[in-house]
Amino acid sequence: MSDSQNITASTNSDLPLSAPTSHSTPTNTLSDTIRTLLPVLRGQSHHYMTAYVHGHPYLITPGDTVRLPFHMPNVRPGDVLRLTRASNIGSRDYTLEGTPYIDEQLFECRALVLGTEAEPMRTKEKTKRRQRRVKKVKSKHKYTILKIREIKIRALEEIEGGDVKVESEILTSGA
Repeated sequence: MSDSQNITASTNSDLPLSAPTSHSTPTNTLSDTIRTLLPVLRGQSHHYMTAYVHGHPYLITPGDTVRLPFHMPNVRPGDVLRLTRASNIGSRDYTLEGTPYIDEQLFECRALVLGTEAEPMRTKEKTKRRQRRVKKVKSKHKYTILKIREIKIRALEEIEGGDVKVESEILTSGA
């Protein structure tokens, strides 16, 4: 589990609004606040999350299409990626925040690789001072397109029971 995680509630209830977890807890135990509020957050509908892909944050919900500003190597259209870095997960009423990231055992996020797209060829003319030669530099950047399939918050039984199976980062759809 990461160093500290908070769950905040934006509704008036008798549950605590924000409480950090202990810094000395082992990775397989959860704080009382997370035990109390994680099922409430899981029961909410329409979750969102801030996921990090190669250090870039993206605010995503299920069904979103994300255009990454780079070409992701070794992925093909149809591959399913498991996003494991998230700084917060929430719904309309509750938010689970990590510092800097939330433990990947608490959630599951899957994205489908739709393909890659390329921008039109750009040509830029470069010259040096006092020289007649004009150098033409061509660039054509490629981008990876992802579709967010699901954002699932795991149940306490899955987390504490050890039923969580850590899968590879890239899951192929055919195999």
